[in-house]
Amino acid sequence: MNNEPANQRLPDFVIIGAMKSATSSLYQQLVQQQGIFMCTPKEPNFFSDAEQYARGMAWYSGLFDDAPEGSLLGEASTHYTKLPTHPDTVERMRKYLPDARLVYVMRHPVDRLVSHYIHEWSTGIYHCGIDEAVNKYPELIAYGRYAMQLEPYFEAFGRDAVLPVFFDHLVREPQAELERICKFIGYQCQPAWVENMKPDNVSSERIRKFPFYNLLVKSRPATWLRRNFIPQALRDAVKTRLRMRNRPELGTETRTRLEAAFDHDLAQLGKWLGTGIDCRNFKQVTSAASLEWIMPDD
Repeated sequence: MNNEPANQRLPDFVIIGAMKSATSSLYQQLVQQQGIFMCTPKEPNFFSDAEQYARGMAWYSGLFDDAPEGSLLGEASTHYTKLPTHPDTVERMRKYLPDARLVYVMRHPVDRLVSHYIHEWSTGIYHCGIDEAVNKYPELIAYGRYAMQLEPYFEAFGRDAVLPVFFDHLVREPQAELERICKFIGYQCQPAWVENMKPDNVSSERIRKFPFYNLLVKSRPATWLRRNFIPQALRDAVKTRLRMRNRPELGTETRTRLEAAFDHDLAQLGKWLGTGIDCRNFKQVTSAASLEWIMPDD
């Protein structure tokens, strides 16, 4: 890159994933803390996506131009743990953010997969049932193989540069986990978890997108026409047809196969954490207490 700014401001920490594991909620909580600046957009995906990376470091650094002096700078891009889709992420990040603190949030891999499917269905990417999607779209499994996603970061940054955070403990002890995360990223003040924030990015409440959705649904003229000329009953009927009403359920055979695949990955994750983890005990183990890597790196 030839357009690197002379006095670039770059993030001190990055939430690197995992997709559909409460990274949006964590981002919103960090936004509320005085002295922490999270860039907009929440997910610049700079180091992962070729078209974003091509914008250059001047563009990326510019996302932090409005940060008050002395603030801790951060971003949250779940594309950063989407192997094999984005294979150049870690190398690029190591080049420009060699001292960054990295936060990785993990959720039960089957629950994450289901939420991932709902997200892609609601945005019009997937057009099939969930069992078929598992066979058709390998990323549903790959993005939930946490050990596989983490290993390149350990090799590039060292294990102590990555903080393991688990969805279930974050839900159970939000204030304590926020304090733990803030200590890890170098925040010197006392953070406070903000209660009753509206959940962000809830896929189960989304309406399935279609061509010209923003023009026909989100634009002001369309909203005015709809409210004044289309009966409420008809609007409700259309919403019902487009909304996923119930959370999809995996077939028994599909779930068994998924759990076997995830258990293999979780066995390695458990070794790094010094505890046994599989799909059956995942929530129990990860909600009970904060888990840390066993040091030193092996």
